[in-house]
Amino acid sequence: MAEVTDLFEDLKNCYSENEEYSSAIEHLSLNQKSFYDASYGPLHEDCTDQFVSLSTSETSKTSSSTFKESVVVVAASGKILKKRRLSLNHPISDDDLEAIANDLEEAIIKPRSAPSVFQSNVKYSFMRTIKHQCTLNDALNQSVIRDTSGQYLRAFAIQNLDDAVKFDMGAYRSAAEDSKLPVTLRISETRLFLSAQNEEDPVLLKEIPETPKVITDGETNILFFWESYGTKNYFKSVTHPTLFIATKQEDLVHMARGQPSITDFQIVEN
Repeated sequence: MAEVTDLFEDLKNCYSENEEYSSAIEHLSLNQKSFYDASYGPLHEDCTDQFVSLSTSETSKTSSSTFKESVVVVAASGKILKKRRLSLNHPISDDDLEAIANDLEEAIIKPRSAPSVFQSNVKYSFMRTIKHQCTLNDALNQSVIRDTSGQYLRAFAIQNLDDAVKFDMGAYRSAAEDSKLPVTLRISETRLFLSAQNEEDPVLLKEIPETPKVITDGETNILFFWESYGTKNYFKSVTHPTLFIATKQEDLVHMARGQPSITDFQIVEN
């Protein structure tokens, strides 16, 4: 447990050597006991989250010492509500205490959320096509085929592997992520690239005139981090790093975090 600073001992030291403070210390000692009793005792409902301030009758003298830290006001629930930083050379007075406790407009502390971290100006440069006309099969022995709509892909158990979609895999590199391998998946002999969407949304087929030589922010939905563990292959979205290309039984290929969707594939090369 953290050590509680004895505030009243500090006030004692604030008196000058030439001043008499014995009677004041006795008075403060009584207040100190009542202070701690009040701090750890149960709170009435009408006192919750109200300001607690020192009145001028409870402080006998103005302190001549200076403070190196901010003075804060705390609600009865223990939440810091506002603070006021005093000059290092400015002695705290009764007026300061009253102003800090009662001035609701001064330095109100508002909650702040941590700023989002963006990878700005990240560039992915095309290296080469590393796989040609390969097929993707999931753990249910389903192959990826074209949906009848023409806009999506679907997982389906087929007898003739010639009906499976053939993919060309293009490899990219980035100085910011040299430990990962970003790739594109393009349907062979077409201009259609797999494009990641939001969770549970179907993967789209995005038409691009030619293989991009450089991919920057705002265009990374066609990039996937390829992860391979033995015969299991995963394709994680660069735009949505928690989502993978996934399948379900006889359902559209979509984006998912994991189960109940299937996120591992076997790559079959011709």
